Amino acid sequence: MPFMRPKLSDLRAQVSADITAGLPSADGLLRFSNLNILGTAVAGLGHLNYGYLDWIAKQAVPYTASGEFLESWAALKKVYRKTATYATGKVTFPASAGARIDLGTEVTRSDSVVFKVSATVIAGESGSAVVPVTAVVAGVSGNTPVGSLMTMGTSIDGVQSRGTVTGVITSGADQEKDDSLFGRMLDAFQNTPKGGSGADYVAWAKAVPGVTRAWCAPNGFGAGSVVVYAMLDGANADYNGFPQGTNGVSSDDGRSTPANVASGDQLTIANSIFVDQPVTAMVYVCAPLGSPIDFTITGLANASTVTRAAVAAAIADVLAEQGAPLSNGSIVELSAIDSAIASIAATAGFVVTSPTVNPVNTLGNLPVLGAITYS
Repeated sequence: MPFMRPKLSDLRAQVSADITAGLPSADGLLRFSNLNILGTAVAGLGHLNYGYLDWIAKQAVPYTASGEFLESWAALKKVYRKTATYATGKVTFPASAGARIDLGTEVTRSDSVVFKVSATVIAGESGSAVVPVTAVVAGVSGNTPVGSLMTMGTSIDGVQSRGTVTGVITSGADQEKDDSLFGRMLDAFQNTPKGGSGADYVAWAKAVPGVTRAWCAPNGFGAGSVVVYAMLDGANADYNGFPQGTNGVSSDDGRSTPANVASGDQLTIANSIFVDQPVTAMVYVCAPLGSPIDFTITGLANASTVTRAAVAAAIADVLAEQGAPLSNGSIVELSAIDSAIASIAATAGFVVTSPTVNPVNTLGNLPVLGAITYS
């Protein structure tokens, strides 16, 4: 039977009863009496002690632990909080042949986010210099789409100060939050490593900073191959969570060729998995293809903009939870979508008229929210 923690009011009543029982001839419960004030203070201290014991009990088991105690429990299964990572990419500046851009040169984005050149570059005859850059501050704030304007921090002879991002600046991720670490820790406790099972590949991929979802498709490119699909919902929010790069294998795999080596996010994940994967497996890391699902909803033609935004977010959450780029018979349940919409205020009387059957997950395709038509 669970222990019922007494409320502060109950503790005050109990202390008052004890005072009255101990001093039957004294009226110690008057509003401003010393005994009443002392009893109230004692009850408050007791309440704090109960609260501390509650907190200790929660940290004593993995399922309710938080903060440093969650990290300690996770470390028992070799699961560690993912640290923030620095965004990297390429910026092109118009430059005269032979112009030199040194390692460490600062490059600034239009919103004052600062990057540094990560390798010395000498401009060729093409009239431009393509420089690799790394964000100075780790986190998603450094991720920058192609076409963004960048400015050279210092004047360099032969190099124009304004450039453009030509290789998406990505792979920046914030430090992992407790809920994500808890999910990975729980997976580790529930799924004992099996030397290369599907769950192992998923765990290895999700250990990479920024990766929030992952799936494993055995023999996806033939016997002996393993295809890992991954999503970076937070780090690549500007791209709806899809990895930015090219699909392929780790550059550390001796069997790889320039044609099948991954790049960008896929390369980061592939190189991380390569350390743990079985030596015989050829592991490809791929970005799933977005498969938009359009919805028609009747009964909400007069719904406000706020309500419609909440409906879209609710459907997207269900698709993110149940959608998978696998042909394993799994589906996205329309009943779950109905329940998610019904939980939103001001949606009474709605009916989802399209689609009419549960969308089926297919290999390589990840269900995402398409257009919503209200009628």
